[in-house]
Formats: sequence, structure tokens, C-alpha cells
Amino acid sequence: MGARIKKGDLVQVITGAKQDRGGDRGKQGTVLEVLKDSNRVVVEGVNFVTKHSRVGQTQRGSRTGGIETVEAPIHISNVALVDPETKKPTRVGFRVEQVEKNGATKTVRVRYAKKSGKDL
Repeated sequence: MGARIKKGDLVQVITGAKQDRGGDRGKQGTVLEVLKDSNRVVVEGVNFVTKHSRVGQTQRGSRTGGIETVEAPIHISNVALVDPETKKPTRVGFRVEQVEKNGATKTVRVRYAKKSGKDL
């Protein structure tokens, strides 16, 4: 089966603390990376963590290291694909379509956004 969430998709966080309590629920962002082995995704602007890196020097002599904030991966079940029409989180379905390429017809699975009713 094809992937429900892919790199570059617009997703919304559907679990966790609300934004007024300092959480990420309700935030939308694009998927930067999909970690298949651990079923996690890295979403732009979501789940920031502080990373400390050791001070060192590059070949030119400039100093590297210090404290930086980076996005940490979150579980794929905690995000939902955003319907491009309604801009609300929605579920993902697959339908079989016939695609013609170089004169030959091929059956492929195409994902689509199901109707999003009320907010998930």
C-alpha cells in the first residue's frame, strides 16, 4: 500500500497540549522528513527541542557549536493530512486509477483526501 503521508505534505498536529498551554496541537506545517523504520515524521515548525552541540572549529577556523533549536520527530499517528480545499485535517483514502504511459495502461493506487466533516 502507498504511504498516507509523504515528504512535502501539509499536515496538522491532532494530539497533545493546545497552543495556549504551550503545545503544538492545531499547528500546521509541511513534512520535512519521513522516518519509516520508527513510524515518525519531522514537521516544519512543530516539536522544537533544544540541542546542545560541542564547541569545535571548522577548517577555516570559525567556531561551531552552542545551543540550537531543531525540530524533533513526532509519531505519524499524531498528525493528519490537511485537505487542500477546506484547509482542515482529513483522512486519507486510496482509489485505483488507470494511467496511460508510453502507450501502455497501468493500474496505480492514487491517494485522495476524504471529505473532512467537523474538526478532527
